[in-house]
Amino acid sequence: MESVKPVAPQRWWYLMPIIFITYSLAYLDRANYGFAAAAGIDKDLGITHGMSSLIGSLFFLGYCLFQVPGAIYAQRNSVKKLIFFSLILWGLCAAATGMVSNIPMLMVLRFVLGVVEAAVMPSMLMYISRWFTRSERSRANTFLILGNPVTVLWMSVVSGYLVHSFGWREMFVIEGLPAIAWAIVWWFTVKDRPADAPWMSDAEKVELDARLKAEQAHIAPVRDYKTAFRSSIVLKCCAIHALWSIGVYGFIMWLPSILKQASTIDIVSVGWLAAVPYLGAIILMLLASWLSDKTRNRKLFVWPLLLIGTFAFVGSYLLGSTHFWLSFALLVIAGASMYAPYGPFFALVPELIPSNVLGGAIGLINACGALGAFCGSWVVGYLNGATGSPAASYMFMAGALLLSVILTITVPARSDERSKHDAPLAVGRT
Repeated sequence: MESVKPVAPQRWWYLMPIIFITYSLAYLDRANYGFAAAAGIDKDLGITHGMSSLIGSLFFLGYCLFQVPGAIYAQRNSVKKLIFFSLILWGLCAAATGMVSNIPMLMVLRFVLGVVEAAVMPSMLMYISRWFTRSERSRANTFLILGNPVTVLWMSVVSGYLVHSFGWREMFVIEGLPAIAWAIVWWFTVKDRPADAPWMSDAEKVELDARLKAEQAHIAPVRDYKTAFRSSIVLKCCAIHALWSIGVYGFIMWLPSILKQASTIDIVSVGWLAAVPYLGAIILMLLASWLSDKTRNRKLFVWPLLLIGTFAFVGSYLLGSTHFWLSFALLVIAGASMYAPYGPFFALVPELIPSNVLGGAIGLINACGALGAFCGSWVVGYLNGATGSPAASYMFMAGALLLSVILTITVPARSDERSKHDAPLAVGRT
């Protein structure tokens, strides 16, 4: 375990608020469709149950298709420029969703929103790997990903009030504009690499660069992205994230509707109840990331938590709506347990994958997560509509989570185990 003094501690204060807010705005503009669906967008536009789940899922198709090229561009060129233009474009798409008058226009906007947000997550994870050392990375990743549950926490309340006071159209417009304004802040505050940071001394820059290079010294680069994408480690991580995302994103997209069905409460109360799992997620994410960095054990804070999430889902289903509050409590545990492992999981990836292909590999892993999200949000919505009950969707998500647990156990825990598991990734230096 690393015991040396952290270099340039001001990195946390300069970088993490900007990273957090940027991802928070991205998550706001992708996840609020669930509230529009619960608030009458289907009735206003004449959308059927099956069509509603497809439209809600189209975001993830666009998101998936442009993950890898976007991440490769960010690695080879500039994270700063990529995120700047993405902020403007996704803010415009999100606001325009409040002005749609027909189903085809809505479908196009949801797809395009996915396209322009595609590279945000992998680019940010790669950006963090350039600025934070191995003993810091799980916490740094968690502060990024906290933009997810923290956003849904306040969005669940604010969106409920906006829909109740104005309507779903006004909600989309009001929640889309902040991303456009934030693009200006991003442009004038962000630097691509530590060497460009005016708030770090030359000695700090040299020390940080030396530490980051030392961490990658024992991981030989591979020839190209094709070699990396064929490796069992990358393929397993892709499958884990896909199966994991089936549970996570199905949970996010349809939690308001599930709550609405399970108890006769109004949309504002649904918003407050929907916020509770994300509050639990915030607490557990911070704890898991801190312990992961302290012990330098990533897997211990991934698969056991996912397993707890799986059992909580099953327990919630078995209790059913007749024991609503106990069932809801298990839903809170499930949501928190599914979010908590993100920091450790994405800290493990750069410890196993060479830096010269890290951008594309993270892009592919996140793209597979998007495919899982598409499948999860679509199938969960379809099952809820077809059966009139969330029971089948609970079982579907729990099964996917259980498979992700089994696969995670088979991934090497450290880079020195990698060659035993993954000969194609352990090629000679180029």
